[in-house]
Amino acid sequence: MEAKKITLNTLLVSIAAVLIAEALLRPAVTAIFISPLPGLGITRVVEIILLIFIAIKFEKGAAALGLIPEEIPSGIKKGLIWSACFGLTAMVLIVLLYLAGIDALRMLYTPLPYSKALFFLYLLIGGVIGPLAEEIFFRGILYGYLRRWGIYAAVIVSTLLFVLPHLTGSNLPVTQLVGGIVFAIAYEKENNLMVPITIHCLGNLAIFSIGLLA
Repeated sequence: MEAKKITLNTLLVSIAAVLIAEALLRPAVTAIFISPLPGLGITRVVEIILLIFIAIKFEKGAAALGLIPEEIPSGIKKGLIWSACFGLTAMVLIVLLYLAGIDALRMLYTPLPYSKALFFLYLLIGGVIGPLAEEIFFRGILYGYLRRWGIYAAVIVSTLLFVLPHLTGSNLPVTQLVGGIVFAIAYEKENNLMVPITIHCLGNLAIFSIGLLA
């Protein structure tokens, strides 16, 4: 991946756009619905549109984010391969931890909505829209800016900032920590944002499947 890919102006405007959407748009939209899910989904869609627009405006195209239309199919294919390797590694680790007396699946459990409508909305937002928005910001923009200081700094800092919004209480979000590292490495290796987007989407859907089975 090219160093100094994303400029400071793009980063600052992107951060401002996300903060405004989260502070103003999300509460306003959420107040309209009974469930907070529609508000979250609409906010994430708006953020996706804004971030892509900012990239086009300040970076002369979404290619700066690793989003090139003709490379999307190959990015998805590579993402599937990465996801398979990541999934197999996770399964081996889960089995080893289970043999050691640690129930790792418990750490991955996510409570799901009981309503069918909310359940499918949850899958759509958490499995597709959310990962897309997060990858555009944390990998496409944030990692792209941090990359000027080297791979290690970009991976570590972007992952830590990715973990922060997922902190709940004193529990360390291990899945987000590991995922953030994998997403960043995949983006660095393939230089195609569709790769970490695919891994992120499939990873979230796999975690939701565990919750559904439970």
